Amino acid sequence: MKPLKIEKMMNIIEYEKVRNEYRKDIITYKKNRRIALGPYVSMTFENEKTLTFQIQEIMRAERLVHDSQIQEEADVYNSIMPPENGLSATLFIEVTDEAKIRPVLNKFIGLTGGESLYFVVNGEKVYGLFEEGREEEDKISSVHYVRFNFSKDQISNFSNTDTQIQLVIDYNDYNFSENLSKDAQLSLSNDFK
Repeated sequence: MKPLKIEKMMNIIEYEKVRNEYRKDIITYKKNRRIALGPYVSMTFENEKTLTFQIQEIMRAERLVHDSQIQEEADVYNSIMPPENGLSATLFIEVTDEAKIRPVLNKFIGLTGGESLYFVVNGEKVYGLFEEGREEEDKISSVHYVRFNFSKDQISNFSNTDTQIQLVIDYNDYNFSENLSKDAQLSLSNDFK
């Protein structure tokens, strides 16, 4: 994918004028890009459209108007953009009960170091590669950035809606999988183009 360009961003005045409609569009768009894996893990697959929205929201909230400030945000989000021949996602470990936050997060320590998150495409596993620096020996972040790199054949199979695609997390006693809906499969396969 091409990097995010600040020239494509609306200034905060123009953004404010279209924000309600823009947000509705993004919420609808993300429905096919958010996948729950069990009670605690969900993933939102990112691309230029989702990340541009996030930058627009940051510009609005922080009143960013200078190109240098906006470029800093674009640089951060460019590191999350899907790689060529790949997908990119934000993984959330979601715990709403405050008393359970630390115990649940502790169960995921070590998640980022192995082959515990993957797609199954036509019988082949495509493993997630976690961004480094979000886990230490005794603690783990609740937000992670993950990339999946696909071969040409895997992309072809992924893009064929007759192929059943599965997303799997298999870490210690947290084992869940989700078959992608055809709409989700189509939305994600568009990221390869």
